[in-house]
Amino acid sequence: MIQFSCVIITFNEEGHLEKCLKSLVGIVDEIVVVDSFSTDNTKAICQKYNVVFIEQAFLGYLEQKNFACSKATGDYIVSLDGDEALSEKLQKEILSFKDSKKPLADGYIVNRLNNYCGQWIKHSNWYPDKRLRIFKAGSGEWKGGNPHDYFELYAGKISKYLDADILHWAYDTNTEHYLKVDNFTTIAANSHVRNGNKKIGIVTIILNPIWKFFKNYFIKKGFLDGLNGLIICAFASFGTFLKYIKIRELQQNLKK
Repeated sequence: MIQFSCVIITFNEEGHLEKCLKSLVGIVDEIVVVDSFSTDNTKAICQKYNVVFIEQAFLGYLEQKNFACSKATGDYIVSLDGDEALSEKLQKEILSFKDSKKPLADGYIVNRLNNYCGQWIKHSNWYPDKRLRIFKAGSGEWKGGNPHDYFELYAGKISKYLDADILHWAYDTNTEHYLKVDNFTTIAANSHVRNGNKKIGIVTIILNPIWKFFKNYFIKKGFLDGLNGLIICAFASFGTFLKYIKIRELQQNLKK
């Protein structure tokens, strides 16, 4: 039988972590949690389940995830965040894989269904939000720029698409969303400047946020998600603007 591990990186995830762990019970053979020394009840919640709990100072999103994957012992790895859980359909898919007589792909791309302030969002560029989250151990690694990381299979490896959802409780309040946008844009701006990427011009600062809102709200039909759809699209546009002006500020400070 094919063995599955789930790896989760955490820091103060008590809000949704129990839903995450419950969705894994009886589905995967091992749960590995790499925690950045949480100060809430994250560790206590994990101790209620059969979890391999590892404390590791935060290395960066992709670095922490690669570290977590290195600690898994299963043939295949399911990668989740502490505010995510397997849907019932995805649970059934993983169980079918464990008993499969046919060769599996090296990786599987699934949907991510996001919950915003109590509402499941079906548009606004938030769904299907496809992510490669199930993969054979040693078949690839987390790459990208913090905090926008992604898992990439090595050359020659094959991925397939599964029409099943990971459930993600994205934000419980608008204030939480704002604070995350502020934090993530700071991380992204620092990463952009540190990697020596190009300067951001005034035209880009003006036009890209406008295009971002237009695409998400009208082309991606964010208006069908009601008021929350409008808020999500506005925050996406604002986040683009905020990232660019932070990059510009950092680059100007370097000149000085």
